[in-house]
Parts: sequence; C-alpha cells; structure tokens
Amino acid sequence: MKASYHKYLLNFKRPSGTSRGVMTEKETWFIILEENGKRGIGECGILRGLSADDRSDYEEKLKWTCDNIHLGEAVLWDSLLEFPSIQFGVEMAFLSLKNENPYILFPSEFTKQISSIRINGLVWMGEASFMKEQIEEKLATGFNCIKLKIGAIDFNKELELLHFIRNHFSPEEIEIRVDANGAFTSIEALDKLIQLNQFQLHSIEQPIKKGAVLEMAKLCKETPFPIALDEELIGVFSFEEKENLLQKIKPQYIILKPSFIGGFRGTQEWITLAEKYNIGWWITSALESNIGLNAIAQWTFTLNSNLPQGLGTGALYTNNIDCPLEVKNGELWYNLEKEWQKDFF
Repeated sequence: MKASYHKYLLNFKRPSGTSRGVMTEKETWFIILEENGKRGIGECGILRGLSADDRSDYEEKLKWTCDNIHLGEAVLWDSLLEFPSIQFGVEMAFLSLKNENPYILFPSEFTKQISSIRINGLVWMGEASFMKEQIEEKLATGFNCIKLKIGAIDFNKELELLHFIRNHFSPEEIEIRVDANGAFTSIEALDKLIQLNQFQLHSIEQPIKKGAVLEMAKLCKETPFPIALDEELIGVFSFEEKENLLQKIKPQYIILKPSFIGGFRGTQEWITLAEKYNIGWWITSALESNIGLNAIAQWTFTLNSNLPQGLGTGALYTNNIDCPLEVKNGELWYNLEKEWQKDFF
C-alpha cells in the first residue's frame, strides 16, 4: 500500500463571520491511499486557531502517517490521538479504499436516494441586514430549523433578529438554535440567556469560552433553556477524560464534529457517554470540503438520530469538489443523477 497527502485551500463565496473573526479561506488536507490498482481518499479537516491539532508539526505528522501506513488503521488511530483530524482522514481513506465506489463509505437508503437527513440552516454573523437576508432565504427554501451565529454584533440587534423570526413563525413552525462560540463572559452569560429565553430557543452552543469547567457547570444547572457543548470537547482525547468532563458539567446537549474529536471512533465514544448520562447530541460538519462532508453525512444517517443535524455547509465554497450531495427543503439528499468531480484524486 502507498500513501500520499496534499494540501487544498477552500475559498469562501463570501467572508463568513463567527465571534472569533471572519474567514475568507479554509485549509484542508487529503490523504490518498493506493493498493492493487485501487485508490481511496480521506480528508483531514483542520481549522486553524480552533482544532486541537493546529500545531507546527502538523504536516510532519501527516508525512509520518503516510510513511507508516503499513501499520494499519487501528494502530495509526491510537498513535494519532493528539491529531484528531488526521485520525479521521485515515479512517475515511481506509473505508474509501475498501469499498467498490471510493465515495460510498456507508451504503444505505441515504446513498440510494431513498431517504434524507434533516439539517439546520446556518446563518452566519454579519451586519444585521445581511443576517436578516440569510434568515429570509433559509425560511423561503424550506428549513424548519435554523442556527444563528451570535456574539459578534451588538446583542440588542441580535435580539431584534430573533424578534423578527418569532413575529412571523412560532416555535412549532421554526426551531431556532443559536451558537455563541464562547462569546459571552461568565459574569454576563446567565443574564443574556434569560433575555434569549423569551424567544423559546431550542438551545445555545458554547455560551462561554471552553476551559471554564466550573462556570460552565453552574451555567448548565441554572440556564432557562438547554446548553450544548461544542468547543469544550476539543482537545479531550481519552475516554476517561471525556466521561470526567460530562460528569462535571452535565450539559443538556453535546455537538459532535468528527474532524475535531477523532473521527467516527472518537465521536462514537462521545455518543456512548452522552447516552449513558442522558445527554442529547447531534453531528455537525466542521467546514470540510464535500469529501469530508460526504463521509460524515453517510455515517450520520446510520445513527438514526431524529434531530436536525449540522450538515449544510457544502455550498460555502467557490472551489468545492462537485458531488451528489444536495440540500432540498431543509434536508440533505444524495442525488444519484449528480456525479463526483472527475479525476479529483
């Protein structure tokens, strides 16, 4: 077996804002496996400034992985514990190589275009007018669950946007999730959650910065509506550390991004613990290309979750890889009439 890797820069169609800043491009890496005339591809979806493996030796570790591909998927996964995005790329590449179609990793009713996956519509931060424009577009295209990034513009303007939605749609018609990306301080967080509660929101992701475990635990206990941990899970590698974190904080939900938490295996560990402690969960992509999004979507379908998932990021880029994934009426479909980009790898 032979393995190689290469870098790919994804360009956003328009700058995309979070409370951590505005992104214009997104770096990703692909691992290519070759054996007996077959090829497989996996994506190592790193997000600079956020991923646990955003390290100076990242490319060196990619090279080491390719040089030692003969060790096999299981041994490599254990050896790459502090490089969760590479763990995921390796898992994906081995599955891709093993299957007859390198893009069908988990054959199901989803990949046969029989069933779909409910997803939330993502509304990026920006000027209030831009956010309102996005909200109207998501509602017009059939989404009944939307997720708003908050925490970057004036809080009162964000409240006005939520007023706009609730003036037109009840909680039964439109489910609203908000994601603060750690934007609130520990002192102000509860007061802001109380103000947000008037809009009957489904949940809020990561209201305060990761690492403030005691403060987050207190907030999860006192909050008027559910809190979902997101960034808090990044860099928590062992099963014991994961269990310890959930026992201490006791969140209502956790958000699972396979590229950030060790791929399918790492994500399954979180799911096992969440279900043990009666914590809800859903899967979210982490701005991967369509290669990674495809793998995440196919695996997510096999989990049979009834919650809307965060898998609607395929149309963000000008130079994404053409693929059969398609969003229709708030659902992700695998459209068999559309083909994968030829000769991409």
